[in-house]
Amino acid sequence: QVQLVESGGGLVQSGGSLRLSCAASGTIFTIYYMGWYRQAPGKQRELVAISGRSTNYADSVKGRFTISRDNDKNTVYLQMNSLKPEDTAVYYCTGEIASTSGTMIYWGQGTQVTVSS
Repeated sequence: QVQLVESGGGLVQSGGSLRLSCAASGTIFTIYYMGWYRQAPGKQRELVAISGRSTNYADSVKGRFTISRDNDKNTVYLQMNSLKPEDTAVYYCTGEIASTSGTMIYWGQGTQVTVSS
């Protein structure tokens, strides 16, 4: 069974920075992609950034957020700079992972990011 565990959320002032981490654990054969979504109160979950064969970002975070991966550690990071109050949301890690359970899409439990004005 694969698990994704996020860390690094918190409260930061507008203009500040945070770094999120997400580690995948279990008997993993291949990670096809890993990335981040977010969901603000009353809104739908939206893509923030994804790293697979290519890297893609939501227009709203381009130039401010950077996604990176450490394949040896099965970990994905999201460096968030120049944070804005509208970035406030629960951030979820996701990945398509092949393991002893087959190939599935997994989600982390979410980590809260709050940006104060």
